[in-house]
Amino acid sequence: MTPYEELEARFRELSHLGHAGAILHWDEASMMPPGGGEARGESMALLAAIGHQRLTDPELGGLLDQAEDAAEQLDPWQQANLRAMRRSQQRASAVPESLVHATQIACTRCVQAWRIARGNDDWPAVRPLLEEVVRLTIEGATALGESFSLAPYDALLDGYEVDTRSAQVTEVFDDLKTFLPELLERVLERQKTPVPVHGPFPPEQQHALGESMMRALGFDFDRGRLDVSHHPFCGGVPDDTRITHRYNEGFLGSLMAVLHETGHALYEQGLPSDWRHQPVGSALGMAIHESQSLLVEMQVARSRAFMTFAAPIIHEQFNVDGDDAAWSAENLHAKSIQVRRDYIRVEADEVTYPLHVILRFELEQALIAGDLVVGDIPDAWDESMTRYLGLSTRDNLKDGCMQDVHWFSGLFGYFPTYSLGALTAAQFFAAASRANPELEQQIEAGEFRPLVEWLRQEIHGRGRLLSAEDLLVEVTGERLDARFFKAHLERRYLAD
Repeated sequence: MTPYEELEARFRELSHLGHAGAILHWDEASMMPPGGGEARGESMALLAAIGHQRLTDPELGGLLDQAEDAAEQLDPWQQANLRAMRRSQQRASAVPESLVHATQIACTRCVQAWRIARGNDDWPAVRPLLEEVVRLTIEGATALGESFSLAPYDALLDGYEVDTRSAQVTEVFDDLKTFLPELLERVLERQKTPVPVHGPFPPEQQHALGESMMRALGFDFDRGRLDVSHHPFCGGVPDDTRITHRYNEGFLGSLMAVLHETGHALYEQGLPSDWRHQPVGSALGMAIHESQSLLVEMQVARSRAFMTFAAPIIHEQFNVDGDDAAWSAENLHAKSIQVRRDYIRVEADEVTYPLHVILRFELEQALIAGDLVVGDIPDAWDESMTRYLGLSTRDNLKDGCMQDVHWFSGLFGYFPTYSLGALTAAQFFAAASRANPELEQQIEAGEFRPLVEWLRQEIHGRGRLLSAEDLLVEVTGERLDARFFKAHLERRYLAD
């Protein structure tokens, strides 16, 4: 067995460990009884530590050295796989195992407390746990930064989007901070208020509607399922993909959340099967991942064409009269794209959504730099929310700094990828539309296979063969450019 072949065998085992960890995480978030939290945290921490031990094994480093010396004998996929292996080994080696274990324990405890504390608007109950998560995150970010010659926050950001730096993100976001507020005012002046759609919308019917739409888009239920959690997410692995969501009083919000996660799941299920269990066969990064969820939700599902297709299915599911103006495709579409200043990020429209992300990006940078302490988050959040969206979250922390699971589960550096993904989604969809002039008519007819096949060929099936920038250039002909996103918003919200 060559050194490279030995590496593939070792990373195959790491992939299986990752599968076990992913399902433990899904179960912890959706099915586990509250009393199992402490034991589950220990189990997840042990799995993380075992994976860390294997990645930092000196023998693995030696095999990587040998394989790199003979890299010219490998094909392009193998070479890309080897690069991804080295990156995983280097990031793991920068952080001690004891810190990996402690961080997993702290994050599990914190997120389990958050699930109860948020509903009770009980910041004091979760604050000390979050302080520990932030302390350990800073320790890990500092170690990574020293190893890779990066600022601590950039070291975290690099874990979600390779080679992306906060200075680049700031430049993009500064542009959006100039463009979006003026656009928001214009949209609010022009838009008409949709006719209210009255319920009730029983959870079981919302669930059935979500599954119906998932099937239409091509989600493979033989390799995945839909469940409920406190915060929507897509987890698992390509052959065992788990989507979760939460029900709202208004069914459209829940449906769009399901479709957002379906975009993630289609990406996972479309990853190259020939490279299953190898790093090169995994998702390219979170900006690309978010581009796939936002392409499905924002570009497709919130389009007039999609609602023309979906309205009859919605009527049937909720046993309503399609002749009622409130339930018309036009009105449902208007509701799905209604723009308003709101507190909740996951329910925000695509005009205000980037402002929610920018707020979090700026605050978490300050946290990791030590310029903001956990105890001051509520006031800092309120100040930023008032500045960007004209809304105060004072005395309403459950709809303010407690609304997202990310910080409580240690996901610092993740938030910027949401808006980078939105820009990327608009650029990809523009390319898909150029490649297929019939795309809008196909969406209106519920024919999603051509789009999904294009995504599989151009994006999903390439795994990590290319860098994110190279993939974007190859698929769209250009590096990331916000003009596609801006044009999409102006076309959807300002066109007559």
